[in-house]
Amino acid sequence: MFDRLSDKLAQVFKKLKGRGTLNEAQVNEAMREVRLALLEADVNYKVTKSFIDQIKERAVGEEVLRSLTPAQQVVKVVHEELTTLLGGEAPKLDLSGRPPVALMLVGLQGSGKTTTAAKLAKRLKAKGRQPYLVAADVQRPAAIEQLKRLAADCQVGVYDTQPGQNPVNISDAAMGAAYSAGYDTVILDTAGRLHIDGPLMEELKAIRGKVEPGEILLVADAMTGQDAVQVAQSFDDLLKLTGVILTKVEGDARGGAALSMRAVIGKPIKFLGVGEKLDALEVFHPDRLASRILGMGDMLTLIEKAQETFDAEQVKVLEKKIRQEGFTLEDFRQQLLQIRKMGPLEGLLEMIPGLGKMKALKGAK
Repeated sequence: MFDRLSDKLAQVFKKLKGRGTLNEAQVNEAMREVRLALLEADVNYKVTKSFIDQIKERAVGEEVLRSLTPAQQVVKVVHEELTTLLGGEAPKLDLSGRPPVALMLVGLQGSGKTTTAAKLAKRLKAKGRQPYLVAADVQRPAAIEQLKRLAADCQVGVYDTQPGQNPVNISDAAMGAAYSAGYDTVILDTAGRLHIDGPLMEELKAIRGKVEPGEILLVADAMTGQDAVQVAQSFDDLLKLTGVILTKVEGDARGGAALSMRAVIGKPIKFLGVGEKLDALEVFHPDRLASRILGMGDMLTLIEKAQETFDAEQVKVLEKKIRQEGFTLEDFRQQLLQIRKMGPLEGLLEMIPGLGKMKALKGAK
């Protein structure tokens, strides 16, 4: 994600760093190139204009132009404004209230709602919650069986939805079943359509009124760019969203949806779907993503991935082997397998400052 934008911005800042001093004209020229890079990345035009105006206002000030390292100061300003544009702080799910708390996933067909529901359930289970998956989508024939299969893979509870049932009644009955069985979080996988229509929205409104969800999360396909933002705006107008989950971001080299979403609809992006596997769901951290866009890496996310993948006891055993010179080729193979579980090598390199541009390894897994 953001490959093209990162490359363009790197070229802009390289030019700036080649100058010992900066004047207003040079800053304006650099900002013109940044603006073009954002527009090429499919960022909303109004968002781009506002973003560039904010940077210009700060970048032509005394603090930057009179600095001993003006180019670095410009990069600092861009990083701060990018973080603000993306939402500032990492948003958290609202899981407060009397259990079971309902999380309602909405979106168009093909956005990845069902898989995202399972990913979210697996993540919440790892955090100590007791999630319960509910297939409230009776429009797509395979949706019910798909969710049951994913629930088995995640080893979480799933409501026994039967084809032909009313989605509102399904949701209501599932909340009762979850309460009786002691589940504290209900994740509703609702129906989608190829486009927003009246019957769909009436159904979703009825479900919202019946279960009173703690979160209404739009699952949107990042690869559709500004279409995803427009879809989010429409769903928010009718349902009052509490957040967004962007899926398929690993296939989106532009990133326009992520950069436009918060500014256009005023709702936070809470998670990013970064792959097909059930553990490929990342918390959306605006400051970390801003760093990755600017080629600064993201060591905190890398450390968190390592902590989730590597067993602490195994690490101690390995450390002892290395100290006693007992590290074998089989141990090395096991380490490589553990690293592979963390995701594609290219993605891991992007999180290490200075290694994100190793094009020779592009596409490595």
